[in-house]
Amino acid sequence: MIELGQRNTLEILRETDHGVYLIDDDDNQVLLPNKYVPESFQIWDKIDVFVYLDHEERPVATTETPYIMRGEFGLLRCSQITEYGAFLDWGLAKELFCPFQEQAFKMKAGGWYLVHCYLDEKTNRLVASSKTNHFLDNKDLTVKEFEEVDLIASHPSDIGWNVIVNKSHAGLIHKNEIFKDISVGDKLKGYVKKIRPGNKLDIVLEKIGYRSIEPNADRIMQELGDHEGYLSLNDKSSPEEIKQQLQMSKKNFKKAIGTLYKQRLIDIKSDGIYLKDSE
Repeated sequence: MIELGQRNTLEILRETDHGVYLIDDDDNQVLLPNKYVPESFQIWDKIDVFVYLDHEERPVATTETPYIMRGEFGLLRCSQITEYGAFLDWGLAKELFCPFQEQAFKMKAGGWYLVHCYLDEKTNRLVASSKTNHFLDNKDLTVKEFEEVDLIASHPSDIGWNVIVNKSHAGLIHKNEIFKDISVGDKLKGYVKKIRPGNKLDIVLEKIGYRSIEPNADRIMQELGDHEGYLSLNDKSSPEEIKQQLQMSKKNFKKAIGTLYKQRLIDIKSDGIYLKDSE
């Protein structure tokens, strides 16, 4: 079956004036226009293509890769608004449509919006929705506490940042756990700190507890190496200074430099920390 909105590996069936027709194992066919046909090919060669609907709502193949595919989330730019809705640039000749009823807030041309791409079963068209929470489900979680997860920054709130977890669940990074600048659409690595009643996910950007010491210590050693063996930070530095220079909490910073000090890799002085023998 040829999947709309996904990449498909198909075989070249025949050549025409308009391009080549590709076929799948179920004898479904789709046109690959001339502009995407390889310079040299043979009948029955396999080719990897993305399939969507052209301007006449006919399935068509392309060797280009869109910025997001069906079932994915991504940050897209709105190129124009019409009487029917918004059109978003997703890297293909025909833009991705977002109807008014699927806009969390009214879109404007030139704006950037986090959207989900899905197949509208009524029209069999690929469309976008900025109501991303409709495509997240925490009823049956596929993550557990302390697990590393992939995140997409969704939107800020009064208590932190709402994030999409593993493209499936809704999560929250609380304000006091954020030590770097975050923007809508950012892709991040994080960790499940806690699963609260109702399967609500508390997410952090640093490894939890003792798990955070080694990577944070490595980060500090890298920064020392990049700054001639010296950083103007120590255990008396403010959380804001540590956040600005290292994007980590003061608590984890103190744990990390304590580890490095015990390993005799650094000296901690009143004006900062030094690599051993680098003063």
